[in-house]
Amino acid sequence: MGDRKDLASEGLKDEVKGTAKQVEGRIRSAVGGASDDTGEQVKGKAQEIKGKVQQKVGRAKEEMDPNPGVDDA
Repeated sequence: MGDRKDLASEGLKDEVKGTAKQVEGRIRSAVGGASDDTGEQVKGKAQEIKGKVQQKVGRAKEEMDPNPGVDDA
């Protein structure tokens, strides 16, 4: 079916990237708090939220894949 890749594999990659973004966001927010930099705190929280969204998109992709582990290309 065209150039479709394995959704489960793509989903797992999104989950990992999303988790990494969440961790980076928490660290950035903590550094902003420690240095009294409200801007960094806000940017960190925003990054954390983006990570959560990316993680959920990854989970959804995994759940949508009818044939996990099979490349549909």
